[in-house]
Amino acid sequence: MYAFDIATDDKPTLYRDLYEAVDAITTGEPDGIANMANVAALLWQFLPDLNWAGFYRTVGEDELVLGPFQGKAACIRIPFGRGVCGAAAASGETQLVEDVHAFPGHIACDADSRSELVVPVVRDGRVTAVIDLDSPSAARFDEADARGVEAIAALLANRIG
Repeated sequence: MYAFDIATDDKPTLYRDLYEAVDAITTGEPDGIANMANVAALLWQFLPDLNWAGFYRTVGEDELVLGPFQGKAACIRIPFGRGVCGAAAASGETQLVEDVHAFPGHIACDADSRSELVVPVVRDGRVTAVIDLDSPSAARFDEADARGVEAIAALLANRIG
């Protein structure tokens, strides 16, 4: 059983605690799907003001397929280069979007989403998945969120398959 005491009032502390929780819950577990499921649950539980938190996995050369998540039912397949998740997968770069409705080619899986943070998980120079966070609030995410989730993505690079 896991019980995590994660502070949510200060972002540096929040992301330090969240990183430590992700490390604790994924260390030694070889099943990538199980690790993604637990990390999605942690993100959902401890990051405020989200309406979706989870993973899209790279399948083949240029497609993302829905992975473990928390939130409403979501789009199942996203081509690289399409929408915020596809842009992150194609570029290998974090996408920090203050207003998803202004993002060219945005895919509206949930009409309530207003802002989005998508961080690629990269192993051996290849995007193997993306971590996707959506919020019903405009400009919910900032650079501190991006850096915090990027650290988690780097930790997971060899733990999610």
